[in-house]
Amino acid sequence: MKNFIAILCLLVGVSLFSQDDVAVKSQVADAIVELREFIAIPNDALDADDIDRNLMWLKRKFGERGFNTAELNTEGLPLFFAALPVSDGKPTVLIYMHFDGQSVDPSKWDQPDPYKVVLKAPEGDGFKTIPFEELDDDINYEWRLFGRSTSDDKSPIVMLLNAIDLLKNDSKELPINIKVILDSEEERSSKPLPKAVKQYRELLEADFLMIVDGPVHASGNPTVVYGCRGITTLTLTTYGPIKPQHSGHYGNFAPNPGFQLSQLLASMKDGEGRVTIPGYYDGITLDEATKQVLKSVPDSDEAIGERLQFKTAEKVGSFYQEALQYPSLNIRGLGSAWIGDNARTIVPESATAELDLRLVVESDGNRLKKLVKDHIAKQGFHVLDHEPSKEERMQFDKIVFVKEGSVTDAFRTELDNPYGKFLTKTLQNTFGQDVIQIRTMGGTVPIAPFVNELKIPAFIVPTVNPDNNQHSPNENVKIGQLAYGIKTFYAVLSTPID
Repeated sequence: MKNFIAILCLLVGVSLFSQDDVAVKSQVADAIVELREFIAIPNDALDADDIDRNLMWLKRKFGERGFNTAELNTEGLPLFFAALPVSDGKPTVLIYMHFDGQSVDPSKWDQPDPYKVVLKAPEGDGFKTIPFEELDDDINYEWRLFGRSTSDDKSPIVMLLNAIDLLKNDSKELPINIKVILDSEEERSSKPLPKAVKQYRELLEADFLMIVDGPVHASGNPTVVYGCRGITTLTLTTYGPIKPQHSGHYGNFAPNPGFQLSQLLASMKDGEGRVTIPGYYDGITLDEATKQVLKSVPDSDEAIGERLQFKTAEKVGSFYQEALQYPSLNIRGLGSAWIGDNARTIVPESATAELDLRLVVESDGNRLKKLVKDHIAKQGFHVLDHEPSKEERMQFDKIVFVKEGSVTDAFRTELDNPYGKFLTKTLQNTFGQDVIQIRTMGGTVPIAPFVNELKIPAFIVPTVNPDNNQHSPNENVKIGQLAYGIKTFYAVLSTPID
């Protein structure tokens, strides 16, 4: 198919694509074949056998491109490492991506099997399925590939592999050493990663870290991200009677854990969304130069509200990018007894809230969790780290069982870092568009161990479309983003660093 497309484009005169674009487009055809093959290997982060099968595929594909490869054993599932032969005197980039994926519920997908890629074209407000044979005529960059991990994060791996093919076809001598580390537990918070980075420190040594994960800015422009928020979690459970009780018999008498929990949660924020817990935002200052960079990102607060269908944003920051510079306190799940058609006239036995706390560099996850627990205690609750016993239930009026999650730290590289300037200039020259520079993105990538242990600057260079439905049913990647990613890797890996 690759040769056919190249010949076809040449025969018709190629009005829209330069010779370089013809080469990229034909390489995209190969990338689609390879991505379909890769996606067909399930990669549920909770299934070790899935991860083993993906590791075998990665060894073969990177090996075919001349990489030396290795599985790096950890306390959990193995990491995958690959490197081209290293030349002294050249700077080294360490590229981080991940190959594990979120679990799937096939019943929620608009295709029979989320691991069998489906080709779709835009139609009205949705998409229509089209046969892959139509790619034989030409490749439409607006068409999309639907399947689990098509965007998060298998397509960037395929983009890299096909950029290496294109570099070899062009006989490019690389001015940079390339090391690749692929995570197998990113969707499980990468718990083994900090110790693994320490263990394999010498192998992973590099001048800078390039993370290829997540979507470009909503504008579609080339994007470089200098940091991301970290995350930790808390699970709060309040208690009423030992078993659900008839609300006619015991309403107004047995304490209701739902009301206790809702009153507690409401005490943590004011009416405009700001956390009221003393010290939660300590240490964060934004000078005028930083604010100008934040304002340079072409976001529209009104458009975000329109798309998400809410009238007024919370007031943690005065605009969207400023809000991302502060730690968040979010209720990600809330439950008690039964609801909807299953609702029952009872006083529940317990109520539970799942919280996530997004972290910034200035905030320490363990410190923020302690602030939250101290606040809970000040509201008159006895805080436990276990389910309450009968003795404890009889001793204290209000009890909260607090279960703490692990901490993934935030990271942030200074905006004037020379490697950041190199990436920005390279993308600007490659695509002829202003590069959007984001100081801190809202999501979390487990990169802090590399930054802290290797002492190197880190940058996120996203490549997939913003509306990719990652983690959700009908995850997809736009074919044009495959071309974008191949060109991005090609440019970064073939451009000398001043």
